[in-house]
Amino acid sequence: MTALGDDGPEGIDHRWPDAMTAAALLLIDPVGLGGVHLRAHPGPVRDAWLAALLEMAADAGIIIRPCPGQISQEALAGGLDLIATLKSGKPVHSPGLLAQADGGLVLLRMADRLLPSVAGQIAAAIDRLDARFGLVAIDEHEEDEEPAPLVLRDRLGIHLYLDDLSHRQIGGAPFHEDEISAARARLQDVEAADGLIRDLCETAQALGIASVRAEILALRVALAAAALDGRIISNDEDAALAVRLVLLPRATRFPAPEDRQESDPPDDDPATPPDEDQAPSEAPSDGAPNETPSESSSEPPTESLGDGRAEDRLLDAVMAHLQPDLLAGLQKGAGDKAASRSRGGQRAAMAKTLSVRRGRPVGVRPGLPRDGARLDLLASLRAAAPWQALRRQALHNQADHGGEQAHRVLIRPDDLRVIRYKQRSETATIFLVDASGSAAMERLAEAKGAVELLLADCYIRRDQVAVIAFRGTAADIILPPTRSLARARRSLAGLPGGGGTPLAMGLEALLQLAGQVQKAGQRPLLVVLTDGRGNIDREGLPGRDQAKADAMLAARALRHFGAAAILVDTARRAGLAAQELAAAMGADYVFLPRADATSLSDVVQYHNRKGG
Repeated sequence: MTALGDDGPEGIDHRWPDAMTAAALLLIDPVGLGGVHLRAHPGPVRDAWLAALLEMAADAGIIIRPCPGQISQEALAGGLDLIATLKSGKPVHSPGLLAQADGGLVLLRMADRLLPSVAGQIAAAIDRLDARFGLVAIDEHEEDEEPAPLVLRDRLGIHLYLDDLSHRQIGGAPFHEDEISAARARLQDVEAADGLIRDLCETAQALGIASVRAEILALRVALAAAALDGRIISNDEDAALAVRLVLLPRATRFPAPEDRQESDPPDDDPATPPDEDQAPSEAPSDGAPNETPSESSSEPPTESLGDGRAEDRLLDAVMAHLQPDLLAGLQKGAGDKAASRSRGGQRAAMAKTLSVRRGRPVGVRPGLPRDGARLDLLASLRAAAPWQALRRQALHNQADHGGEQAHRVLIRPDDLRVIRYKQRSETATIFLVDASGSAAMERLAEAKGAVELLLADCYIRRDQVAVIAFRGTAADIILPPTRSLARARRSLAGLPGGGGTPLAMGLEALLQLAGQVQKAGQRPLLVVLTDGRGNIDREGLPGRDQAKADAMLAARALRHFGAAAILVDTARRAGLAAQELAAAMGADYVFLPRADATSLSDVVQYHNRKGG
């Protein structure tokens, strides 16, 4: 049975038929397409797509090797077989996971958590001429997190986005094994239709895609689609499918229809009728009737998709397939790509550092085991093994050495390898608490309880907690950054409340303490408990208008600082003031009118895990 096409049952989103077709195309040409970047969280939609892929692969006899997210470079690309090398006296290499997947697929879950070094190694393997595998990279990143490494996404031909699909929108059976096998055999004979390559290139240019690799991958998709449909010449439908699967997800801009029409005006205005006095063109001397240039010329027509610019026709055909909400999401995603990469890169750089003393092992490097560095014995032996025959010969030739050492492994300082660790930096959660007004004692009690709950886990996570309270005409650091529960209880006991609301002063104090925390090598997480209504300006004078202007200015400074932030709206009803303040800060807005210590602690710990 074949997958449902675009004319499938009503209610089936077109992305699901495309996704099923993409799975079949990947099995037809895994090496040429590079692979699939699947943006989908765990759920029935992703499970259904993976099940269909596994079923079609098993029927077609194509192997799929699962790849752990924290795989070492040696296990991935292969390395020295230590025992065989020492036994034979010459280097003996063992195949890695990529070599074991020869001719098949590698399934990589949580590709967004992949180490840059491993991602670069996979990308280099894809680029090699002798590479014979395709990659299925599953990306589960959140909106404010870094996606799968760009070096991988750029090399994977098909990009699928199934996160907002419901399980009610999926349907259809996988392609039959006979269709896959026949298409694989037919692929080498498939050719591109006249003008199709030019059309794809012009469409990529119209979408703002600078990478030539994307155009090549789009052509491979079109050819594989023709082979799947039983044809040896690709057509416009294949090109439209290639645009949807390859080019559209990579778009950096979406030209409006009116812009496309105005960008290439015709030579003659079709709305203007010809001059009645103008004589018709002369007929050929042989008396044959006049022919249009496209009929008389032996060269292919300028536009393969009809009248008008080819990329306009192709884009119009693709846009007609897209639902308005999906197109809006693609446009927003294209505009936010650079900002997202910047935020994610800064956050990842703050959260993780390389160390030679403690943390999670991420590889080895040449070096001596000193200054706390730990020796990796196996890696050192692997580095020394290839040279044993030469070193034994040199030792045998030396007159001052006996033959009793010839059976030993000879290691030199250059062979030594020490372990590299990735160490998670400490997180300092800074609470800014509105201690003014009649509800001050309730908010302070919530903050105190949340601090105690967070500190209970600080010893394991190596996190710290700090508290700033603002009331009257000042903002004070009630609890400096600490992981001591006893110190926190002493500092928070008897904290006064009531008075005016110097919101701007509190935000400025929060920015200053966050800067100190970051300079100390920690990652600040800012938690603001307020209703967003200040009545004391930064000079200590009453006045709501000036107080609001000062608070918004301080909030924008916090946004520029770039730390992760949460604003907890403590008003009885969700207020516009708190939402505007959260937007100015770049903070996540959380409405907790009856927040207790447990719920507040849960919110903070969720954002802490997401950011770290």
